Amino acid sequence: MITHRSYAVEPWTVRETELSLDVLAQSESVFALSNGHVGWRGNLDEGEPHGLPGSYLNGVYEVHPLPYAEAGYGYPESGQTVINVTNGKVLRLLVNDEPFDLRYGRLHSHERVLDLRRGVLERTCDWSSPAGTRVRVRSTRMISLTQRSIGAVAYEVEPVDCHVRIVVQSELVANEQLPEADRDPRAALALQSPLEPEEDFASGHRLRLVHRTRNSGLRVAVAADHVVSGPEDTTTSSESHPDLARLTVASVLEPGQTLRVEKLVAHGWSGTRSLPAMSDQVDAALAAAAHDGWVGLAEQQRAYLDDFWARADVEVDGDEEIQQAVRFGLFHVLQAGARAEERAIPAKGLTGSGYDGHAFWDTEMFVLPVLTYTAPDAVAEALRWRQNTLPAARERAAQLGLRGAAFPWRTIEGEEGSAYWPAGTAAFHVNADIAHALVRYVAATGDEDFARDTGLELLVETARLWRSLGHHDHRGTFHIDGVTGPDEYSAIADDNIYTNLMARANLLAAADAVERYPKEAERLGADDEESAAWRDAAAAMHIPYNPELRVHEQSAGFTRYQRWDFAGTRADQYPLMLHFPYFDLYRKQVVKQADLVLAMYTCGHEFDEEHIARNFAYYEPLTVRDSSLSACIQAVIAVQAGHLRLAYDYTAEAALMDLEDLEHNTRDGLHIASLAGTWMALVTGFGGARRAGNTLEFSPRLPEKFSRLAFCMVFRGRRLRVEFTQQTATYTLVSGDPLTVRHHGEAVELRPGAPVSHPVPPQKHLPAPEQPPHRRPNAR
Repeated sequence: MITHRSYAVEPWTVRETELSLDVLAQSESVFALSNGHVGWRGNLDEGEPHGLPGSYLNGVYEVHPLPYAEAGYGYPESGQTVINVTNGKVLRLLVNDEPFDLRYGRLHSHERVLDLRRGVLERTCDWSSPAGTRVRVRSTRMISLTQRSIGAVAYEVEPVDCHVRIVVQSELVANEQLPEADRDPRAALALQSPLEPEEDFASGHRLRLVHRTRNSGLRVAVAADHVVSGPEDTTTSSESHPDLARLTVASVLEPGQTLRVEKLVAHGWSGTRSLPAMSDQVDAALAAAAHDGWVGLAEQQRAYLDDFWARADVEVDGDEEIQQAVRFGLFHVLQAGARAEERAIPAKGLTGSGYDGHAFWDTEMFVLPVLTYTAPDAVAEALRWRQNTLPAARERAAQLGLRGAAFPWRTIEGEEGSAYWPAGTAAFHVNADIAHALVRYVAATGDEDFARDTGLELLVETARLWRSLGHHDHRGTFHIDGVTGPDEYSAIADDNIYTNLMARANLLAAADAVERYPKEAERLGADDEESAAWRDAAAAMHIPYNPELRVHEQSAGFTRYQRWDFAGTRADQYPLMLHFPYFDLYRKQVVKQADLVLAMYTCGHEFDEEHIARNFAYYEPLTVRDSSLSACIQAVIAVQAGHLRLAYDYTAEAALMDLEDLEHNTRDGLHIASLAGTWMALVTGFGGARRAGNTLEFSPRLPEKFSRLAFCMVFRGRRLRVEFTQQTATYTLVSGDPLTVRHHGEAVELRPGAPVSHPVPPQKHLPAPEQPPHRRPNAR
């Protein structure tokens, strides 16, 4: 994308200077707007041309049968797929009876700008119809971060050189025709026209449609209201049908005159509320939005983002593309979770239908770390969603013959949605990832109410799973066999080191929580005897290690496997899972994505510096990065291992995953975890930020290209600003009570408004390990 001639590199915007139909679908993902509850892809206002139409409500899905050649016990019977709900952003335009369609006539200029500080998408267009009538169109679009259900569009038309008859059709459209997808035909059939009409309404400038999904039984209501400004003879009329509600605005404009339509759109859904209740809900939301009006909504949006950037901004001197990309990433991470409010944060956010709109462990391990230190309220809401899905997770564990809860590998509403059983059944590390996220959140916020009311139950139920899943051998060592860790090319392995280390931390955290909240634990049936068994399992946890090679093993026996034939693998045979059988991948030394390397980040206290360097050097030539989750973690550990140039290249790969469409699937939606990983690579990689208990530690190491790196974060009610150059680190407590942090192990006492500087010690530079052929990151 950003390497395309139409895209500019700017610090606070993503600017498209001409319309390029060859990357239209990708641009719709890049320009998507969301608040975690409502999502609009960056489709053109007129609806066509389009790559993939998309309007989404978080949690609205349809169910469909999962395909199995051979069924088996415990296989999920149905999947869930996000659906395109009623589209409220359409404003069709006719110029002297000719449709405004940019594929025809002459396009003199076209520019779109995603403004990261104001939270709006702006568009300007100069077009002549096939008959030669020339008009200018301007629009501004937003999804409100302060009014959860509201999207808004301001649309203006003016003639250039002669009077023009103008008609604007503002629509609500349900069951839009979508491009044919390459999916299982049973799923495609279930998703064809998934919305059954229940109510359509049009009166004055007000429109409303209410539908219900055919199989999942979710009721969706969308309503719109308008403010029309134009010449005195401007007329309006409205109509409604089961899948369409329309306001038609007609006017005759002279040069210098403008027709402006401000459109407010309210969204709501429920699995339980009645039709009248849903209609009333969206009408009330419209009334609240209309009270503030377009100007008020825009002011609220800017104020919300001013506050966010004051606690979250990252400044990079030395690489303009990474500077733009990290802000772009932070903006979309915020959009994905800001108002999700006890709903999942999907892997694509609400930017596209990729991954069927599912949430994975990406949320807890990549997205929530960023939000923990920039927008912590969103983290609490995401973890409460996990608590709300505990009934399904307990049922899944019981189905698998286990105690506690088994959280799903991929889901929308809490039930397992993966037909790939080594992940959907054996990727138990999801449990520990959730526990890790909540421990991090509580440590970073001091939110004891959350720890007691939400955290305790999640910790107890996840710990119970580990104790029943694993076993003590005859020597007393605790093993967790037959699992799939983050690396899906090493599935159904014994003692996956990431799983075991994370499970150990989960067990200890659960035991500590039971001790801290005994009355609440008693209500959950957790007592001292059970927590003692958790501590015993944690203390005896097996950590695979090869003493001859002096490296840790990704799983038991991994280092004795035959190495993958990298020399015999062509560049066009990646990703490997699409060109080789999993059977072959499972029994070879080849790594899809950082696994043991990820464990060295999440459980860094378990490894000394020598083993971090040695492990990284061993696994780097085996890791093919067939996952967008890998580069950012490899960047973090590459810094720690002394490979700053390699870390810089990996950081750029994570940062530009979507802006350069590196995996050629940005059309389906953005990679929210990789965007979050850009922050991780910069802040926890080059910034060396780590949490040690209830304190923060920093070990800055900057690559040669960076002359300065600065970032803001919130921690225990305080706002902190950290700034590094090649020689000096400066820590500033912007607000809050005094705070002690550590700089390369040395305590630093901070008081509000009093910056403290320390020298950055000399960097270590070690020879970088090799990567598999064809899989080296692009050199910057």
